[in-house]
Order: sequence, then structure tokens, then C-alpha cells
Amino acid sequence: MPSATEIKAQVARETHFRSRLAVPAFAGGFLYLLSAIIISGTLSGAPTVGLLQGLAPALSGVANPTVSPRTPEVKFVSHHAFSLIAGSLLAAIAIAALTLVLLALLDATRFRRPTTLAAALPLVIVGGIAVALVSLGHQIASAIETHNFVTSHNYSNHAVEQALTAGTANTVSDYVDLLAGLALAAGMVATLINALRVGLLPRWMAFVGMFAALLIFLPIGGAELQLVPAFWMVMMGILFVGRWPKGDPPAWAAGEARPWPSQAQLRAEAGGGGGLSPSPAAAGATPAPAPAAGQGSSGRRRRKRSGRS
Repeated sequence: MPSATEIKAQVARETHFRSRLAVPAFAGGFLYLLSAIIISGTLSGAPTVGLLQGLAPALSGVANPTVSPRTPEVKFVSHHAFSLIAGSLLAAIAIAALTLVLLALLDATRFRRPTTLAAALPLVIVGGIAVALVSLGHQIASAIETHNFVTSHNYSNHAVEQALTAGTANTVSDYVDLLAGLALAAGMVATLINALRVGLLPRWMAFVGMFAALLIFLPIGGAELQLVPAFWMVMMGILFVGRWPKGDPPAWAAGEARPWPSQAQLRAEAGGGGGLSPSPAAAGATPAPAPAAGQGSSGRRRRKRSGRS
């Protein structure tokens, strides 16, 4: 168990890092949302190929057309490569900020709970760095592949597949992105579960963070759902800067675990009074002395005899 001196030094170090990471957490949240808006907004204007358009060459008896129906899609991606790379760069900066926030939170958690999963640290570091690099590298590779497609004048179905999905750079980046995202999500969930157990995060913040980890691993839903990771990072910035609405969770200042009460404990505390009025002693009143044994009945008999006489 840490000594009082060690706890004091740890709390001071955490306060220092929290004040320094508050701005990156804020910025990371806004940049992550801005990245999702830029990328989804750019791709929303991409031409799409319907079922009939895709089957048109085959219906015409052409098995391998010279110009694939998806050629305009590849050209669109090539012409908008700058916007897509810019959006990915913002996402990479946001993921780097998220990684720093998770490392600070994990350090505070492990001090209060040494049994925290040891693999959480390498998962967060490796996963965070890899996701940041791959998110940018994938768009750069896509820009190169689509540019080569446009300048080669080979617009066949095979060339389209190579430019969009089947190229070596695309395939490698897809696999690395999957593994990196899985590592970051696993490390983030492990960190949040243990931070909740020691009382460093409110329950709803831990659950929102776990959902955000899932969305980072599987970026679904466009910019709308990507608001969740952005919101979580902004709220962590508020917590780190010391402006939490109801004050910091007590575990931060205590330097030790302060687990949140369970639902059963909360219900027991809420029903402790049971709606009953407090006893006189609890209310501060002085109870009247009890009559001596037999005093009450003998006094009534004397009053009755005096009344008959």
C-alpha cells in the first residue's frame, strides 16, 4: 500500500498532467468530429453505381468492358484526395490526443489498483499510434492508387478493383487498420472498466467511453455517431481541467480507490429513513422519566378514595 508521501506525490503529478492534457482533450474531440464531417461530406458527393448500371455491360453481352461503370467513382476519389487526406490527418491528431488521455487515466488507475490488466498499456500505446498512422496512410495510399488509375487510361473492372480495394497498399492498410483498431478498443475498454472500479470516472462516462471505443474500432454511422467519441474526449477535457459539474470524483484527490456505491447500496441508503420520524433521542429531545413501579396505580387508588370520602 502506498505511503502518505507517495500518495501526495502521485496526486500532485496527476494534477500537473491533467492540466496539461485538458486542452489536447478538448482539441481532440473537436478535430475528431471535424474529420468525420469532412470525410463524410466529401464522399457524399461521390457518384454511385446502381444495380442496373453495374449489370449493363453483362446484359449487353460484354463480359469484360473496356470502361468499368465504376470509373467515375475512382476519378472522384482521385480528384478529392486532398480533402480526404486532410480529414484523415485531423483524425490522426485526434487519436494521438485520445492516446495521451488514456495513458494519463491508466497511470492514475494503476496507482490505485495495481491489479489492472498489464496488457492495457501496450494495447493503448501500440493501438493508438498504429490507428493514427494507418488512418492517414490509408488515404495517402488511396490517393496514389486512384491517381495511377486516372493517368494509366486503363479503366477496366480489374483496374478499378486494384485502385479501390484490391491493391497491395489497400489490402495491407485494411488489415493493419483492423488489428490496430482492435488493440486500441481493447486497451480503452480495459482502462475505462478499471477507472470505473476505482472511482476515477462517473459510471455514465465509462459506458459512453466504451461505446466510443467500439465506434473507433468500427467507424459506422457517418459523422452522426462519431459525435460520441468527440463528446467523450471533450468531457474528459472538462474533467481534467477541474470543471466537472459536481466536482471531481473523490478518488482523484484521495489518491486511492474510492469505488462508487452499487445500486443495491444506493437503494439501501435511500430507504434507510423509511419515511419514519426520528426517535426523541435522535431529535435531541429529553424523554420524560418513567414512573416508578406501582406509582401510577397507587396514585389513582388514592385519588378515588379521597373522592369518595
